[in-house]
Amino acid sequence: MDPEALKRHIRAVPDFPQPGIVFRDVTPLLQDPEALCASVEALVAPFRDIGVERVAGIESRGFIFGVPVALALGVGFSPIRKAGKLPHHTHRIEYALEYGTDALELHVDGVEPGQRVLIVDDLLATGGTAAAGVELLRKASAELVGGSFLIELQALGGRDRLADLPLTHAVLTY
Repeated sequence: MDPEALKRHIRAVPDFPQPGIVFRDVTPLLQDPEALCASVEALVAPFRDIGVERVAGIESRGFIFGVPVALALGVGFSPIRKAGKLPHHTHRIEYALEYGTDALELHVDGVEPGQRVLIVDDLLATGGTAAAGVELLRKASAELVGGSFLIELQALGGRDRLADLPLTHAVLTY
């Protein structure tokens, strides 16, 4: 399924979560097995033969796409969660938001030092959360092989915040 066909499964929701924002809702894509399989394959394709050893997905839609990406690559999955959601000892990184700060956590045994990790999420917008996830994985001594995103909102410049990743891949761009 080509990117334009996949885009037909993404619902544009105007003025959500606030006026002026067009939210890209992946729910229709998730409900269509052919589109879901095609999107997972498109997320995986550039990384299939580069020795990924673990996939890390960012809460919450990064879990939805990260787990099937990990299965397609034949590797395990590690969740990156908002602060206070993981039950075991964690690495933690705080990062700036437009107004205030937030934090992400990863279990200390979520990745092994030197492990080749692919970070996955549904959306690359401003890049703040993805960059924090990358920093968190580096804090855990992972070797980042790249980032794979279903949707990139190019006008928001998030890719620039991931410039030091070997490969940043987006299936769909808006």
